[in-house]
Amino acid sequence: MSLQKKPQMVEAVMFFNERGICKEMLYPEFEAMLDGVVNLPEFGDQQVRAAFVLINPRLLVKSVVCFYLDFGAKGEADRGWNIPLRHLAERGGSGPDLGVGPIRLACRSQCPVSWHQMHLWDPQLAPGHNDLLLIRDAAKRNNLGVLAEDETAQAAVQPAKLHMASEHKWYMQPDDLDLIRSSEDARKTERAEQEQRLKAAQLLKQQRLRITSLTQQHEEELARLRLQTAQREQALQERLATLEQALAEQTRRNDDLKTRLTAQAESFQQVRVEMDRQLHSLAHDGRSEIDGLRAQFEQEAQARINAALLESQERLARQDAQLASQSLLEAQLRAELAQLTAERDRLGREGGEQTLERLAAQGVVFVAYHPGAGHLTIPLQDIVVYQRNPMAYVAAKCFVSEAQYSQWLVHYQQPSCLAQLPSGNRCNMPIDRVESPSRFVSGESDCCARHRASVRQRNLGS
Repeated sequence: MSLQKKPQMVEAVMFFNERGICKEMLYPEFEAMLDGVVNLPEFGDQQVRAAFVLINPRLLVKSVVCFYLDFGAKGEADRGWNIPLRHLAERGGSGPDLGVGPIRLACRSQCPVSWHQMHLWDPQLAPGHNDLLLIRDAAKRNNLGVLAEDETAQAAVQPAKLHMASEHKWYMQPDDLDLIRSSEDARKTERAEQEQRLKAAQLLKQQRLRITSLTQQHEEELARLRLQTAQREQALQERLATLEQALAEQTRRNDDLKTRLTAQAESFQQVRVEMDRQLHSLAHDGRSEIDGLRAQFEQEAQARINAALLESQERLARQDAQLASQSLLEAQLRAELAQLTAERDRLGREGGEQTLERLAAQGVVFVAYHPGAGHLTIPLQDIVVYQRNPMAYVAAKCFVSEAQYSQWLVHYQQPSCLAQLPSGNRCNMPIDRVESPSRFVSGESDCCARHRASVRQRNLGS
């Protein structure tokens, strides 16, 4: 008696690139790769999208888990990677129908275990590029050589289970035939209506999943644009403050110059008075000598006054030109600042479809883990910036400022109320943890319901 292998459920892992599915392997091969037995050099220094797929004997997909996997320089898998794929596949939410009813789907926007959410990704469900349909077609192609059932084979009926109807029932009466036809039509109608309801429900679930994914991408893109606008606005404010300080310094110098000119004019006037006095004292020495001395003095005094006035006028002309140039530059900066503010407001009102078209380029070289951002892929050109200030780099990746990220990190590590009681101690009431830094609001997210209400009342009163 020969033993025959029976088809059974198969676990597989499929890897994605920008063109679609680029590699498939059975789960035992995937485990060997995680243990370091096999490397994948084509994935060196990359963070790759992968999908854990459960395939039934009819080559139909039952469950899908979309996850990230990091590879080293030689294509070795991350040794610290530890995601319970089978548990997520069993606990995943309802997904679209890929031929055998709604699948179980675990992804970033539908994760049954919250602390694994940052390591998952959302599949694209666009009509022209649907990742789940690519998985379904790959399972049908059966490149992995899965042992499948023969759908054309039908179970043979044993003769003992066949029953012969009585002779008087061999021919149908007209009334019985009409009754059977009407009952069959009713069953067909009910079956068609049930199929339509199931299809509508599956389509509705698929659209809800797609809307959730698009909403999350839109929020991240909008937060990034708001952060960039705030940074540019802050830089312009700093530049404007510098120019205003330079203008104030120049104005002070002009005032000092005018004061010096006034002092010099007064000094010249005093010298002239003194010379007049000397001329009057020398009047008895002769009228001609007095006239000569007076003329000489007036010429010398007028020459000195003219030279000083000319130098002062030249300095004032240069200062006026500099002040006019700085005033023009200040007006241009204020106009640019107003334009950036209007652009920021317009970006906040833009729809999700225009924002989602702007995608960031990928170029991972180093990987670091930070709360709120997960495993960050750091390009080589960003290593110096990351080493200089890792907190600011991670905050920029989370689309928030460094101060907001620091406040969120304190809340994330110890989710308790930070409000101060009249006794001077902290409230320390346990509160719900905010998982995303971009959704954290200081004074509300880190306070309990009672102190959050008091903060709102204080803000409304101010």
